[in-house]
Amino acid sequence: MKYLILVSHGGFAEGLKTSLAMFAEDKIDHVIAVGLKNGSSVDDFAKDFHQAVDHLTTDDQVVVLADIVGGSPLTTALGVLEEKELLQTATVLGGMNLPMAVTSVVMKDSLEGDDFVAAVLPEAQTALQEFKVATTSTNDEEDDDI
Repeated sequence: MKYLILVSHGGFAEGLKTSLAMFAEDKIDHVIAVGLKNGSSVDDFAKDFHQAVDHLTTDDQVVVLADIVGGSPLTTALGVLEEKELLQTATVLGGMNLPMAVTSVVMKDSLEGDDFVAAVLPEAQTALQEFKVATTSTNDEEDDDI
């Protein structure tokens, strides 16, 4: 089985999983979300992460999305996955957002390696843009004169 694992600081991973269910509810059973809670230690996170991935075996594969590359949640999660001998086949991406997660959960079973990354990263990057609102200017003084 192939799982999508979301790791973050705070409740971002869990919230993203909730939002992800709106787009891919039929695949949400294969999504694991764990966040480093405010006030918790890295050891607490490691314990929570161990529990969340306890059922995974070496026959499983994982795609890991993290909020920050090099952050404690990601580095801790990778250590646990290495202990479980799942890191060798893992795909790991940072800077997660909802478009990246949606694409990941939909494509995780059909694409591998570089092809998977080539499908996911552009979706995440395309979502990052300024939204400009077009406004029409009305002149209140002109309306008052009519």
